[in-house]
Amino acid sequence: MSTSEFLERVQSSLQPQIIASKVYVGELTITVSPNDLYLVMKQLKEEFGFNYFVDIVTVDHFREEKRFEVNYNIVNLEQGKRLRVKTFVEEDNPVLESVVSIWPAANWHEREAYDMMGIRFQNHPDLRRMYMPEDFEYFPLRKEFPLIGIPGSIQMPEKDPPKEYK
Repeated sequence: MSTSEFLERVQSSLQPQIIASKVYVGELTITVSPNDLYLVMKQLKEEFGFNYFVDIVTVDHFREEKRFEVNYNIVNLEQGKRLRVKTFVEEDNPVLESVVSIWPAANWHEREAYDMMGIRFQNHPDLRRMYMPEDFEYFPLRKEFPLIGIPGSIQMPEKDPPKEYK
């Protein structure tokens, strides 16, 4: 099956849930609502063979509506097809359904999105911080987080004195 036929099949099957779609360099990106995300992802694995979960990429657009963009990159290894599934969540309630029950490899990716951006995943088996302390109140990849960090929020290690160049 050619790439265009495969992409048309995916688009036509998921048409009711797709808000927007775009093909770039032979790769399809579909945008779905947060409420449809879990069912679309399950259908993509079961019906279309997207058996490899690559990663999750989050973007903070720092705007009033649809502030956070969440991109899931998945691959059908048998047919060599790549797909990007995109959704948006609001700042006041950045919650998505976890896809760990579909792809266990999503576990750490969802934890990282939570730790760095503050996006929570319902029904995640172990949603806790990875890099930052559990009591840390901020999310370092959000646009409003200062580049120099927040003084006093985390105890920093003492700096080593400069070393001599030999």
